[in-house]
Formats: sequence, C-alpha cells, structure tokens
Amino acid sequence: MTHRTPRARVSGLGAAGQGSHHWWLQRISALALLPLTVLFMVPFAGLLGGAHTAVLAHYAHPFHALVAVLFIAVAFRHLALGLQVVIEDYVHGKAWRTGLLVGNSMFCFSFGLAGVFAVLKIAFTS
Repeated sequence: MTHRTPRARVSGLGAAGQGSHHWWLQRISALALLPLTVLFMVPFAGLLGGAHTAVLAHYAHPFHALVAVLFIAVAFRHLALGLQVVIEDYVHGKAWRTGLLVGNSMFCFSFGLAGVFAVLKIAFTS
C-alpha cells in the first residue's frame, strides 16, 4: 500500500511514462521545422532545373549546408515521433507494435543519416 495521493501517482506520466515529453518534443520539432522549411525550400526551389555544378556550389556554402543538415535531421526526427504515435495508437499486437517501432526508428535514422551524409559530402568535397 502506498501513501501517495492519486495525483502524485500519475503526475506527468502517460501510459508509458513519457507522454508529455514525447508531446513536447513533437511540438518543438514542428516549430523548428517552420523556419527551416522556408530556409531550405526557397533556395532549393530556385535550384530545380539548374545545372549540377550550381547545386554543388550552392551547398558548398557553409550556411546552406548547415540549413540543409538541420532541416533533414529535424524533419526525420519529427517523422519518427509522428509515426511512433500512429503505431502505438493503431497497431494492437505487441509483437507487431514492437517490430514496427524498431523498424520506424531504423528507417528514420538510416534515411536521415544518409541525407546528412550526402549534404556533408557535398559541403566538404566542393
């Protein structure tokens, strides 16, 4: 028997004990994506249809490379958080849920890392 009040037992904890933390991470990543999307997409749209050398020269600039790396990293983290919520809410078998959560983490980390690596390779070899 515990002597804690009902409020103290559930204070700040979701079903897995991390509900509010996950919620805040998702909101912060969404807010970070607002300026990053504009800073990444406007120059990127201008480069569409251009020469390959123009794209390489653009991302060789440290500011543009940093914006691209931050955009990719935050976007894939936000994607992982969002897909995790969908999987936890709509997949009911424990084995399926666990497998999909691991796959989600691996997918988002792998593709995010590949994108960051591609931008860094352009930035440091041009």
